[in-house]
Amino acid sequence: MCSLTCTNIQILEEHVDLHLEEQNFSEGGNMRDLELAQQLQTEEDERQRSEEEKREREEFKKLQRQYGLDNSGGFKQQFLKNMEREVDRGRMQPFEYHKRKADMMESLASGIDDGRTKTSGVIEALCKYYQSENKDVRRVWLSAGVDHFHSSLGDRGWGCGYRNFQMLLSSLLQNSFYNDCLRDTTLIPSIPKIQSMIEDAWREGFDPHGASHFNNRLHGSKAWIGACEIYSLLTSLRIKCQIIDFHKPTGPMGTHPRLFEWILHYYSADNEGGAKVVCTSKPPIYLQHQGHSRTVVGIEEKKNKSLCLLLFDPGCSSQQMQKLLKQNSDGSGLRLLQKFVGNLKEKQYQIVAVDGVLSLEEKAVSISQKTVSVCENLRPFASLLSMLMHIWLHGEFFASFHFP
Repeated sequence: MCSLTCTNIQILEEHVDLHLEEQNFSEGGNMRDLELAQQLQTEEDERQRSEEEKREREEFKKLQRQYGLDNSGGFKQQFLKNMEREVDRGRMQPFEYHKRKADMMESLASGIDDGRTKTSGVIEALCKYYQSENKDVRRVWLSAGVDHFHSSLGDRGWGCGYRNFQMLLSSLLQNSFYNDCLRDTTLIPSIPKIQSMIEDAWREGFDPHGASHFNNRLHGSKAWIGACEIYSLLTSLRIKCQIIDFHKPTGPMGTHPRLFEWILHYYSADNEGGAKVVCTSKPPIYLQHQGHSRTVVGIEEKKNKSLCLLLFDPGCSSQQMQKLLKQNSDGSGLRLLQKFVGNLKEKQYQIVAVDGVLSLEEKAVSISQKTVSVCENLRPFASLLSMLMHIWLHGEFFASFHFP
């Protein structure tokens, strides 16, 4: 134990005992140090886990607010709140507030849109413009007549899907071919009414997985809707349509030329001929990407063979759209609508295109088969939570439903 030399056995024993006591104390201290270190690490792990759970809850609440699923009210509550803010800021007089509130309540009671955000006649103005314009457009195909609807105080920030449905429906209502399907929908419904119509479609059995993501409830919320909800609603009205997912870019620099080619074929397939301007009977197309949706109302083919979509955006105001009714000869106002291949570079796009009328039998089949197979592929999420967490973690709104 040490180099000490002892001549007395008793002294030797005492000295050895001291060495043993010192060794036992040292070993016990090491054990206590290890236990303390383990305890500190456990406490640190628990603290980090608690902070991570807190961050996840906060991010989840942000996503709920972003996608209108935080139980903060719907169209009516937002409309009133925004009008009150306008009055407080001096942008709206109290008498106008009460007048618009009364109009809004009447619209909600009737289920009919008040038409305040509607602009009519743009397609007709475009047709007239293209007839005389001949600079760089080889041919142009336009959809059937369609009214433009933009977001209002009640749906700003979340209502684009509903507004695009109103645009599509405005075109179908002008086409006698769809009279039988739409005999119960002769006027453009308000956004809360559209929410109730989608809930009715869910109750019929359309897209049960999609319905579960919204807890089977849209009315009274600010929930965003997308291509699956539009598809289910149209199909429930016996309007035949197809939903197609362009799940990845098909051109350089993240572009989607196949999307443009599909839309060109949609408008031109039954409208061949030599006319430069083709005003078709085709309804407009619902176009969705992550975070926004628009309505395709036509497509240009330039003299250099490049393609350019013509889009109605719910984010454009009536004032902006009114300018298109007085189109300048230089066509500068068209820039509001034009989107070239290089302008659409989102990771993924979906379209919903109307393709005729369903019989009652075909509708019944679509409930049990088609809607399920289509929307299961487009929505692999098992619950609303997993959907939102998937968006948060991966930044993706759509699954892969491949372009045929």
